[in-house]
Amino acid sequence: MNNNLAQTRSWQAVILTLFPEIFPGPLASSLIGRALEDDIWKLNTLNIRDFSNNSHNSVDDEPFGGGPGMVLRPDIIDSALTSATNLVDDSPPIIYLTPRGRPLEQKRVKKLAVGSGVILLCGRYEGIDQRVLDVWSIEEISLGDFVLSGGETAALALLDAVVRLLPGVIGSERSLVEESFENDLLEYPHYTRPATWRDKKGNENMVPEILYSGHHRKIKEWRHEQAEKVTRARRPDLWKKYIARN
Repeated sequence: MNNNLAQTRSWQAVILTLFPEIFPGPLASSLIGRALEDDIWKLNTLNIRDFSNNSHNSVDDEPFGGGPGMVLRPDIIDSALTSATNLVDDSPPIIYLTPRGRPLEQKRVKKLAVGSGVILLCGRYEGIDQRVLDVWSIEEISLGDFVLSGGETAALALLDAVVRLLPGVIGSERSLVEESFENDLLEYPHYTRPATWRDKKGNENMVPEILYSGHHRKIKEWRHEQAEKVTRARRPDLWKKYIARN
């Protein structure tokens, strides 16, 4: 299955969060928001606090073994997940957004885009009781080696990355093929008008001449060389993967 295949139904996202008011947020704007309006994808949010089973409406408790902070309780998260699975047509992956997860990569984003949807669990405080993560076989994903105040911001980023790959969201399929991380390379630099800009040193043109030469094969070769150059300089980890594959 690939992005050229027409979808028979909307791609579905269900968000479990203590702050449902955050959504859709920026996902309601631009191409992603238009796709939401056009029913290319659906978004449901569930407030974890609605599944509290105590008079104080609390969802967390102190960690066993002591230590700072609070931990989201497994019984409450379990109830929320059960409700979430009833909102989706199939059995999409359940992803917990956490700094200790595996780094999100474009290949995982593409795999999510050709599926039926995703259930995203947004953590808060010190995190979620490990038992519910194990019982539900939840996939743990991180946006990088830094810590956010909660999983909501990470969920917004993940959804933006996935939805833009759905059929009908971006007009040009070629734009997706030439992006960063395709073929383990970062994208080449871009230029546009005016051709001469802030020319204070007498340079006739600041844009590489090859780009307005009209020679498409040489332009393609130049862009590939530039992609290799920037990848080698900025992302040695990607460069190693690229060299190994080629």
